[in-house]
Amino acid sequence: MSIGKPQCAKDRIILALDVNTIEEAEKLVLELKDYVGYFKVGLQLISATGYAAIDMIKSHGCKVFMDAKPIDIPNTVAKTCVNFLKHGADFFDIHLIGGSKMVSTTVKLLRETAKKLEVPRPTVVGVTLLSSFGQKTLTEELCVNINLIDYVTQLTKLALDCELDGVLASASEAKVIRQKYGNDFIIICQAVRPTWSVVNDQIRVVTPTDAIKSGVDYMIIGRPITGAKDPKAAAMLIIDEIEEALAIKEY
Repeated sequence: MSIGKPQCAKDRIILALDVNTIEEAEKLVLELKDYVGYFKVGLQLISATGYAAIDMIKSHGCKVFMDAKPIDIPNTVAKTCVNFLKHGADFFDIHLIGGSKMVSTTVKLLRETAKKLEVPRPTVVGVTLLSSFGQKTLTEELCVNINLIDYVTQLTKLALDCELDGVLASASEAKVIRQKYGNDFIIICQAVRPTWSVVNDQIRVVTPTDAIKSGVDYMIIGRPITGAKDPKAAAMLIIDEIEEALAIKEY
């Protein structure tokens, strides 16, 4: 079965390993494995190291969130995700703009493969809209002439109709998603930045407190931890903030 909801504050953190070598990634894994729930392997690391990054993380008894965001014809994406499963990824995402046939084909093949291999079914979420996008990009460049939140909630409906485990969206949309579709699925939030951190290249940015109060389950955090002088201390500050927010969250 899929991983489901997080069990504690630490488990809610997906640490982005946005580095270029196995050595850099392994240093972070060894230093922070007791302070985060998952390690994110994205395109930067996977293109530099291949599946060796996943193998390394699993060898240390840790869990992997594969953040490749594939989008292609249905057969290609489905077989790509099966390869993620075979290499041990616990959790990964696909782009919802690939459409319902791509998503449903992927879900079906993953279930069949997991059953055949007698391994747990991985958790798969749909990417709604990249955090570097704002309304201007959506409207003027992509020619999508609807409100950004309406666009995201429509893609969330597609994800749930296709039986994905949840979506990846900004906390600024999560509250609306929860109100519209309930709590029985996962929301992952990217672009999470504590108030003491630099925003960098993200646009729809929120704090860990904002994310939790809006109904987010998991949050992807990278540079606020990995770029800190003391990564462990930075992680602990975020865990403390999450725990405080959980005491007052609405969803």
